[in-house]
Amino acid sequence: MDEWRQRAATPFDNEKRPALGSRGMVVSNHPLASAAGAEMLAAGGNAIDAAVATLFTLTVVEPMMVGILGGGFANLRLPDGQQTILEGQGSCPMAVGPDTFTPDPDAGPGVLDAVGRRNSVGRAAVAVPGNLMAWCQMLARHGRLSLADVVEPAIRHASRGFAATHYLADCVADCAADLALDAEIARVFLPGGAPLKAGHRVVNAAYADTLRLVVQQGPDALYGGALGAALADDMQQHGAYLSLADLQRYRTHDMPVLRAGYRGFEITGPPPPCAGPLHIGQMLRILEGFDIAADGFGSADAVHRLAEVLKIAFADRAASTADPDFVPVPVDRLLSADYAAERRARIDPARAQDWQAGVQAGAGDPGRGNESANTTHLTVADRDGHIVSATQTINSLFGARYMVPGTGLIPNNYLYVFNPRPGLANSLAPGKRVTSSMAPLIVFKDGQPRFALGLPGGLRIFPSALQAVINLIDHGMDLQSAVEAPRVWTQGFGLELEPRFSEAVADALRARGHAIERVPNVGGGMGAIRFHDNGDLEGASCWRADGTPIGVSGGFARSGVRFLPEVQRR
Repeated sequence: MDEWRQRAATPFDNEKRPALGSRGMVVSNHPLASAAGAEMLAAGGNAIDAAVATLFTLTVVEPMMVGILGGGFANLRLPDGQQTILEGQGSCPMAVGPDTFTPDPDAGPGVLDAVGRRNSVGRAAVAVPGNLMAWCQMLARHGRLSLADVVEPAIRHASRGFAATHYLADCVADCAADLALDAEIARVFLPGGAPLKAGHRVVNAAYADTLRLVVQQGPDALYGGALGAALADDMQQHGAYLSLADLQRYRTHDMPVLRAGYRGFEITGPPPPCAGPLHIGQMLRILEGFDIAADGFGSADAVHRLAEVLKIAFADRAASTADPDFVPVPVDRLLSADYAAERRARIDPARAQDWQAGVQAGAGDPGRGNESANTTHLTVADRDGHIVSATQTINSLFGARYMVPGTGLIPNNYLYVFNPRPGLANSLAPGKRVTSSMAPLIVFKDGQPRFALGLPGGLRIFPSALQAVINLIDHGMDLQSAVEAPRVWTQGFGLELEPRFSEAVADALRARGHAIERVPNVGGGMGAIRFHDNGDLEGASCWRADGTPIGVSGGFARSGVRFLPEVQRR
């Protein structure tokens, strides 16, 4: 039995159940996408094949969250123990600079909208995409199956259609006014001029044709070929910024893994421009000096302390974390024991505080930021030791909220993540990569993987991933409880509590000076895998999305098994 198994009952009931597999596990935020990954495992593929098939299928069945015109990070662990980060993050077109957009003077405090919403809706908001290149590279380097094999489920669902979930229907309704402005995207998601309903069959034949072209030409179809030309020509016709030269210039990056220690465990994930693992490591350094388990899950003391370290991390992030090619991010300082001790000593156990940055790499970004909560995550593993923890996005719901004519492609609106004001750590600059709160984690103990997890949720991603790590390590929760547990979040403007926190806890927190905001959910659907000592893989997904774990067990017949003809048995 694992030494860090569940030690106490949780004060809440789980809504979903975990899955168990001996040959492989796929956890994603849509059942058809998880099934596509499991299909690859059943066909003899590995976790890399399964992950890429899952991602392509998600672009069809979860189109509001992810697409080949998006970006993201993949945390990869190979059977020989090697680990790397494949970064396919979006970047600013070369025609974009600090003064490209005019900040909207009528926007509220901390809101980074530009005049006319040009940085959030439409062609001008699109950054250079990296997903297609990254996924194809991942498959070519580490997979066993062909691109045609792994893309086939996505083509099938795009051409034949699939039943819309309530989750997809709600997302369409949320942004129907913007979708209605573009005839191409409205044709798919606003049939008859009204938002589609749950159960409606969604068909995107143009996208199926686009995927067939990708199978034939690989990533070259976009980064210099016909798809890229269609995207760039459409941009030029609308006075936008992304060019064919930007696509031809784009490169992914293989990045070293960022590592942080916590109570004998090693937490690993992408380094900057991904902000999540860095600030998770920073917060764990501070929290390691407290007896988290003794506080008990969800107590006023536990939530208060968590809120304070979140505010510390966000203050430092605003001041220092961006693309390290443009901003010198003080990684070593943020993860140091001395800095953690300084910040820990200032936490008042009885009173909420306002926190300023304790490190500085550039001018701090004021406000809440525009990083969208609408993203997706998958966690995949196989019995041979391949592990993929990948978070991918087109940023806002339905990205830039239009389709490239004739392609079925929904572009990202990643430029909305940058601050439209010049002179800040996260200001726009040609070629600058998007900073992200993504946190695709793989956690080890004694050199062996113990669990992998991640989730969508924008600025709420890394605080939620942090809480899952604490749930598993400090509170000894089982995997399903760890991903479903009630969450909290604050950036310093108010303390968000999910409904399952009691009013007594909320009142105690108010008494300490926290401005409590009751919210239906913090962050999105988390997917996680736990690695058991006997080699079994346990998968779990939470109630906040359509997440589904699918485990593959069984296998082929034992060598030498034969069935004698009936006549010989008599």
